[in-house]
Amino acid sequence: MEDRRSPDHVARIQADWRRERPDVDVSPQGVIGRLHRLADRLSEELCLVYGRYGLSEGEFDVLCALRRAGAPYERAPGELAAHTMVTTGAMSKRIDRLERAGFVTRRRSDDDQRGRIVALTGPGRELIDRAFTEHMRNERHLLDLLTPAEAELLEALLTGWLSRVEHRAVESVTRSGPTD
Repeated sequence: MEDRRSPDHVARIQADWRRERPDVDVSPQGVIGRLHRLADRLSEELCLVYGRYGLSEGEFDVLCALRRAGAPYERAPGELAAHTMVTTGAMSKRIDRLERAGFVTRRRSDDDQRGRIVALTGPGRELIDRAFTEHMRNERHLLDLLTPAEAELLEALLTGWLSRVEHRAVESVTRSGPTD
């Protein structure tokens, strides 16, 4: 889909920088700036759906991680943190709120009495099933702004780029070695 509107926000910023700092290559802003703005807009659109279910983005992620686990829909808090990419401290706050709302329960682990297990409740499962269905409709609506070919190409490009960025981050940590 060709867009014939006037220069966008990022293009105007780049033009300003080219005028003020012609010695600096500002072309990366064309991709990074637009991805950043798009991510912000997409987050706003996605959060509207979460909000209709009384959930924050993080709480939605926790319920999804539990639902994706399959029956009996439970995981240890550390495992939940890994599946949602947040710290265990942030995870604890999310679990507290979801527990107060009756969407999850906590119990001692059968394997390790010191450990805890977080489980989706019946109402939590019903809620996340409804919310996830609407979430997928919303994502489809957003993605339908692209042609199927554009969406497929974009997914392939983003998959490759993300893989390289994540690989580089792992290599960087590996090279720096343990800290004492």
